[in-house]
Amino acid sequence: MRMRRKKHREERLLECSDILIDNILDYKNDLRSIFPSDAPLHLEIGCGKGKFITETAMNNPEINFVAFEKNLDVLVLAAEKVKNAGLTNVKFVPGDASVLSEFDTKTKCDVIYINFCDPWPKSGYAKRRLTHANFLKLWEKLVKDGGGIHFKTDNRSLFEFSLNSFSDYGMRLKNITLDLHASKFEGNVMTEYEMLFSEKGNPIYRCEAYYTGMKKKSGLQKGINNNECIV
Repeated sequence: MRMRRKKHREERLLECSDILIDNILDYKNDLRSIFPSDAPLHLEIGCGKGKFITETAMNNPEINFVAFEKNLDVLVLAAEKVKNAGLTNVKFVPGDASVLSEFDTKTKCDVIYINFCDPWPKSGYAKRRLTHANFLKLWEKLVKDGGGIHFKTDNRSLFEFSLNSFSDYGMRLKNITLDLHASKFEGNVMTEYEMLFSEKGNPIYRCEAYYTGMKKKSGLQKGINNNECIV
């Protein structure tokens, strides 16, 4: 269901202008220069209403966070959460993360969070999935050696597609779980969608995929062997 336009949205965004990045391309050569400190940098692609990024930033003040969100009606809610919490280690980018294709960063981020992205269920739309090889190539350009993606979804088909996509790209898989809330994984921060789905009894799927520089291994099993799995 489409969210209604928020009242006084533009004025509210203006109140949060100090944590909004108008032109992210100003930082295309050095993402970390967004912040005055040279702390580790994490990105979130599609932050929604901001519960995840706000709580994660509160729990990790030694890390800087940049969150992308193209829907201004939810972005304003996320920005207000961060502003009200008094956090100085979070910035927001209003717009589509596809702009990152124009980046050639020398100083890279450590982690990219992809939480409950559009599953694009029709097979003809596979290339639009954020875990498709085309996007993995883009994310790789932004992540430092040994860094990777933390991925969560409630969609079993998308999760299976993503595991195979990560594996085929030669990524190292870790902390794979088919039921996150029933697993032994610690430190999970829920998103708004995650709360909604879990309240309905839906299992949450999660994994971490790290770049190794070894692309195009064949078969999911090669990606899972000798990795830490939680089921």
